[in-house]
Amino acid sequence: MISKGIISIFKFMISKVIVSIFFLWSWYSIPARVSDDYTSNRAWCESWRLNVELNNSGDWSNVPAQCVDHVGRYMLDGQYQKDLQFTVNLAREYLHSKEVKAVGDGKDAWVFDIDETTLSNLGYYQENEFGGAPYNRTKYFTWVMEKKATAINETLSLYNELRTMGFSVFFITGRRYMYRDVTADNLLRAGYKDWAGLLMREPDDKPSRVKNLKITKRAQLEKDGYRIWGNMGDQWSDITGDPAGFRTFKLPNPMYYVG
Repeated sequence: MISKGIISIFKFMISKVIVSIFFLWSWYSIPARVSDDYTSNRAWCESWRLNVELNNSGDWSNVPAQCVDHVGRYMLDGQYQKDLQFTVNLAREYLHSKEVKAVGDGKDAWVFDIDETTLSNLGYYQENEFGGAPYNRTKYFTWVMEKKATAINETLSLYNELRTMGFSVFFITGRRYMYRDVTADNLLRAGYKDWAGLLMREPDDKPSRVKNLKITKRAQLEKDGYRIWGNMGDQWSDITGDPAGFRTFKLPNPMYYVG
């Protein structure tokens, strides 16, 4: 006969197995439901970001509240840098390809935007919900006056390479002329030197959207005999409209839109 002690031990072991199975089930099933919700939100926000970059979202104003964390992670966790580097590598491949037939007469040109193209204002946007907070012009240009924007190193590397190759490099920005000195000083502090021109919104420029302003500035460069082999910016308004340059490169920026 089986002793009562053995039966008690058997019952104890069975109870332990049942408890273990219950906890294992809880550990796998409950987080899975949470993970599904998180994944669903992340997937929606990634689709939103993709369509922003493709310019399918039109004139949008702020990062959706449910995507602020997603955009912040994208900007800070390494993917943003990887995307920047990928685009700059494509520009570098083009620069050294047979498509670029530089003459070497000082008229071979490359155009860069400034904000989120050559200078990073990520420090400002970290404090303003990565574009989730409404745009505050006064607050933003207080930041500009402090000259805290840092170099986007991937772009700076390309810039230095272009200068070594003898290209005339121009900055075309929607910033107004009264910020010329602080902008130039910030560029110098970040490591940009010996540019051919810093083209801004001047007092005699006709009121227009940034896109039209930049078209006018590029047209003037071509009128002056420059061949714009490349044009790089973080906004579609930086790189669209005739003349745009022989080749354009769009850098990522899911934090704000400029039309």
